[in-house]
Order: sequence, then C-alpha cells, then structure tokens
Amino acid sequence: MDASDLKSVPLFAGLSKRERELVARFADEIDVPAGKVLTQEGGPSQEFFVITSGSATVTRDGSEVGHLESGDFFGEIGILRSEPRTATVTADTPMRLLVLFAQNFTALDHELSEVRKCVEKAMAERMPSE
Repeated sequence: MDASDLKSVPLFAGLSKRERELVARFADEIDVPAGKVLTQEGGPSQEFFVITSGSATVTRDGSEVGHLESGDFFGEIGILRSEPRTATVTADTPMRLLVLFAQNFTALDHELSEVRKCVEKAMAERMPSE
C-alpha cells in the first residue's frame, strides 16, 4: 500500500505523512469481486476494512441497513470490542480494500494510538448510546 493513497481516505487524512506511512506498513490491500461477502453477521471479527474503491451493502437480520462506498470503513466494532460481527457486508461492485487484521491493528495501536482514537470516535457516532 502506498502511504500517499491514504491521504484521500477521510479516516487517515488528518495523519501526518510519517503516520500514514506507518499505517501503510501494517495494512494489506486486496481486490474483491462483486458479490463477495466480506463480513458475516455473527461471525468472527478478525479484520477492519477501509474501502478505497467500489461499494457494498450492509444487512442486519436479512434487511438492508446501509450502503458503503469509497472512504467508508467497517469491522471496527468487532476489532475494538472483540465481539462477533454486527452485520453482513457484501460487495456490490468490484472493490479495492485496505485491510488491517486484528493483530496488525493491535500492533499499529501500540505505535500510533491516533488511528484507534479516530476509529473509536467513528464507532461511538455509529452506535446508539449504551
């Protein structure tokens, strides 16, 4: 992953060049075809995704609850809380994704807690008050 590409991702846009380089070192980039199920509701949470191109549909209990596109991310709840997936996410189009596997997310957190803070803030905005 090229760190300069991360500047266009809203989640990472506020990071310094050095911080984006660190994120890029821990992240993998993958391409998936349309129709690929990326997360399964109730399944294990082992990765956090950032969409760099393409779009996906989010379903819960079989009903559509959201749509994701370039710049959006998902999988943060399971990674941060060590909980099963809260929704199923399926690629609508071919997609390119930045992926941080749980162990890499943890390692990145030890070196750069700013990413975790950004993700936690976004998660708090998505989740109803508890």
